Parts: sequence; C-alpha cells; structure tokens
Amino acid sequence: MLLLTTILILYQNTGPAGPAAPPSAGLPMGYYVPQQPGAIPLYHPTGGTHPIQYQPGKYPLTSQPAPIMWMPGPAPMPNCPPGLEYLAQLDNIHVLQHLEPLELMTRFETNNRYDIKNNVDQMVYIVTEDTDDFTRNAYRNLRPFVLRVTDCLGREIMTMQRPFRCTCCCFCCPCARQELEVQCPPGVTIGFVAEHWNLCRASYSIQNEKKESAMRVRGPCATYGCGSDSVFEVNSLDGASNIGSIIRKWNGFLSTMGNADHFEIRFPLALDVKMKAMIFGCCFLIDFMYFERPPPRRSSR
Repeated sequence: MLLLTTILILYQNTGPAGPAAPPSAGLPMGYYVPQQPGAIPLYHPTGGTHPIQYQPGKYPLTSQPAPIMWMPGPAPMPNCPPGLEYLAQLDNIHVLQHLEPLELMTRFETNNRYDIKNNVDQMVYIVTEDTDDFTRNAYRNLRPFVLRVTDCLGREIMTMQRPFRCTCCCFCCPCARQELEVQCPPGVTIGFVAEHWNLCRASYSIQNEKKESAMRVRGPCATYGCGSDSVFEVNSLDGASNIGSIIRKWNGFLSTMGNADHFEIRFPLALDVKMKAMIFGCCFLIDFMYFERPPPRRSSR
C-alpha cells in the first residue's frame, strides 16, 4: 500500500510533457532569452533581476557588414540620358578611390575602384576599371582603360574609355596627347576630354560629341602638391568666368602610401547634365595621368 501511494505521488508531480509556460516575473538564476534574428541578445546574470544589454556601437556585430546608404533615385527627366538624373540634383560630388592592400604588398597593379558620394555621404555611383592584367602592369599610369559607372541597381549608365597614345613621340605632337571618351548610355558618345600641350601645367578641353570645345580645365603648376590640395579650375573657353573645379584633396599619410585618392568635384547646379558628366569624366583622366603612382619599392637591404 505504501509503495502504491508513492508511485501515484511521483506520477502527479512529473506528469506528461506539455507546452512550455512563459517565464514568470521572478526570473530564474542565469538564463538566455532568444531574440529575433539580428537583435542584440539579453543576458541575465546569476542573482540579477534586471537584464544587461550591450550598448549599440560598443560591441559591433562583425558578421554583419555596414549597410550602404544610396542616394534616393530621382524621377526620369526629359532630354537627360538615363542615370544622369542624379547629377541634375547635385552641385558637388566626391570621388573616393579604394585602397588596395595587394598593390602595397606586391606592387601588382589591380583594377581601380571608386565610390561616388554626395555631400551627405550617400552613394551615387560605383566606378570600376575593366583592364586586363598585362596592360595594367605593363603601362601603369599610361595604360588605356575602360571605366564602367553603375548605379544602385547595378545598371551600367556610363562608360569612359581612354585609348592608348604613344608617348615616345615628341611631347607636343597631337598623337602623344591623352584623350578620354565619355559614353552615356554605353555606346552613345556625349563628349571628349582632350589634353593640350602646355609647358608648365596640365591643360584640357572639354568637348561635345562633335569634338567642339565647350570648356577648358587648367591645373596648377605643381600638380602634385605635398601637404596641400591640388586644384584644377574649370573655366569658360575665353577664361573670363569660372564654371567649377576638380580638387584632389590632400589626405596626409594616405596620399603618400598608395593610390587612395579623394577628389571633390564642384559645378553649378543649373549646368547642363551632360557637361557635368564630362567634368566628372575629366577627373578620372587627371587621376590616371598625375596621381596613379606605383607603390614605393622596398629596400633590398
């Protein structure tokens, strides 16, 4: 009889398994509360009654990359090539070149990559170079290249092409002067950037699709300024009025250790959007000609 009573008591205490009851107000000692995916976990230490939550930013989740903030897509505009509507709303953009650790360690030239942002750090475009390994490493800053400009949807909205120009000829010969063709959309030429010979400073003309000059760009006498910005002025053909500027920003240590340039481009808000695109393209020809330097050689000692 005593044995039967003991069995009945044990069965009533254990019983069949049922659904888990929610935790009561008095939390047990030491437990983990499951959270939604991506949320910061709460941990209740032994003997505590209030959860301790990690402060945002102090312990970042390294497995989750930082989101890219894109500029809101504008509505299509009449007489505007698709994808250039962004430039119609801007009077200032920043060109930020990626720092490539492989180039610093091995001197192997890789394809350049750039982020194009507005003044509030929103991404506008991504620019990637499309050049083969042999051409990049054989010709370095003199190499012909193709730059592809894509928007937030991954669409290629602009293409910039620099043909190869022989530099063994006389430097004042037209066949030795550099040129950049800008297409928007790809396959439709909207203009050219042509280098002009000048004894002491960089000089370019910005031309339309018929190679008719529309603006001039003049650089400083000392193109590579150590400790200061390098300013390339965009002027009218007669030089009487200033239209905008392409400024290579001095980034201190980053400006000397490798190719990680930062350009700021300024132009009037009401300027024709195709001319804005041409000033944008001129920035890349300037970068390759004057600021695309191979990493310094390591000492053999």
